[in-house]
Amino acid sequence: MRLTQTPPRPGRAPAAGRPGPSAGYRATPSGRTVAWARRVPLLPAIVLVIVVTQVPFLMTVWYSFQDWNLLTRPEPRFVGLANYGTIVSDTNFQQAALNTVVMTGGAVLLAFVAGLALALLVNRSFFGRGVVRTLLITPFLVLPAATALLWKTSMLNASFGLVNWVLRPFGVGDVDWVTQFPMLSVVVVLAWQWMPFMMLILLAGLQSEDPSVIEAGKVDGAGPIALFVHLTLPHLRQYAELGLFLGAVYIVQSFDVVYLMTQGGPGGATTNLPYFLYLRAFRGFEIGEAAALSVIVLIGTLLVATVALRVVSGLLKEEAKA
Repeated sequence: MRLTQTPPRPGRAPAAGRPGPSAGYRATPSGRTVAWARRVPLLPAIVLVIVVTQVPFLMTVWYSFQDWNLLTRPEPRFVGLANYGTIVSDTNFQQAALNTVVMTGGAVLLAFVAGLALALLVNRSFFGRGVVRTLLITPFLVLPAATALLWKTSMLNASFGLVNWVLRPFGVGDVDWVTQFPMLSVVVVLAWQWMPFMMLILLAGLQSEDPSVIEAGKVDGAGPIALFVHLTLPHLRQYAELGLFLGAVYIVQSFDVVYLMTQGGPGGATTNLPYFLYLRAFRGFEIGEAAALSVIVLIGTLLVATVALRVVSGLLKEEAKA
């Protein structure tokens, strides 16, 4: 608490010989007290977040130092960093990490290219643009499990799939896409699911572009391709970085599509790190190794997320300056 002087009320003179708080002074809370008073309503939410997220993470770190198999070793035994060494040296983990990079990179790039094309399309004025935008967003609203089952049974099925039906006039009509091209099938499904996400981010970038700059370029004689390459594309750089990094953060965690479409096969061709973690924890019951793997995956995801947050921060700063 601190004392602040206030002017005496009009018509009332302070009593003689009685200086102090009663003579024009009143007690007000300090800045630190006010700050803590504002934080008090947030304490239940903070405690809930800590209990739900940080406590399980600390338990996972503790389990990663234990040699514990629910079937063969019912009691955990401390082994230090041995689980991390076992995971890193495992060829199945290395293959899963490579599959994760290929799957994530392919899906992100394909979704970005398709999202950019659609963003350029719906950025133009035409009849029914609102309806088209709504329809293009719908893949992002479908549950991942429903997306995987829809593509596996209705689109890529060898007997009655729509893809084979469309390609049959061109001599390609009996391909079992999920079995013969498992990685390509998963990448296409993930790209279809995240294409609206990329489109919305890039569309926001296109709509923030200054129209006077484009008009000036047209006056100077620049064509559509030159305008896009030299004006629009540099303007979309940070929006593209944001979409690519956020898309990578989300797609690297994909489990539903892999589990429901291929179950990691054939021969582990589509086993990514989340599915490999599932195999270790719920098929092999290797709790210690699964915990070590989850910590490794978390560290990798945090590195990508840190880059994405830096991009977002730079984008917000530039918007604030503008």
